[in-house]
Amino acid sequence: MKIAMIHGQNHKGTTCRVGRMLAKKLIGEVKEFFLPKDFGEYCVGCTTCFMKNETKCPHYEKLKPLTDAITEADVIILTSPVYVFHATGSMKAWLDHYGYQWMVHRPNPAMFQKQAVCIATAAGAGMKSACKDMADSLFFWGIPKIYTCGFAVFATSYREVSEKKRREIDRKTTRIAAKIKSNAGKVKPGFKTKAFFHLMRIMNKKGGLNPADREYYKRMGWI
Repeated sequence: MKIAMIHGQNHKGTTCRVGRMLAKKLIGEVKEFFLPKDFGEYCVGCTTCFMKNETKCPHYEKLKPLTDAITEADVIILTSPVYVFHATGSMKAWLDHYGYQWMVHRPNPAMFQKQAVCIATAAGAGMKSACKDMADSLFFWGIPKIYTCGFAVFATSYREVSEKKRREIDRKTTRIAAKIKSNAGKVKPGFKTKAFFHLMRIMNKKGGLNPADREYYKRMGWI
């Protein structure tokens, strides 16, 4: 099993530990990236990826190692501590670069067989909205199986996390790992993904948002 793990900050704190705990239980080949160390660029809004091709993005070469990793992976793990009730700016800046592969534009068919996990931790609250920030992109990429995992750890470092909370983290990551291993090789898009993709096919058949998207749908045999 190939795993791509993208951390929403450089700090190897509680959120990172939870992600690594899950990856270890999956027993696979892990490629791990930290933001912004491994990619720290902001989308400049040039729309080149939409109107022409993602390879024309001014950050394409810097982004490529992460893009290759998520394309090759069987499981994608995104982790982010909660910053003001949301995922980190670094995580959002990275996800912004993949607007072109949303189903409304040019989805990567490799995403239709993947599983993904969104992990967020906070000293207090905000895990649900932070996970949603990440899960939204994963859904619109076309990933059919997305798990979310949030923990209120009531601490600012892992050494301050209580034993009770550590046991909870262990139990929940064990359950998610078991589900992922059970579904390995058998993941297919569900009704919601199929319905949205079908709407995008109809839209592109009628012209789409731009010629590049419509041509892509034609080339893939989807219209």
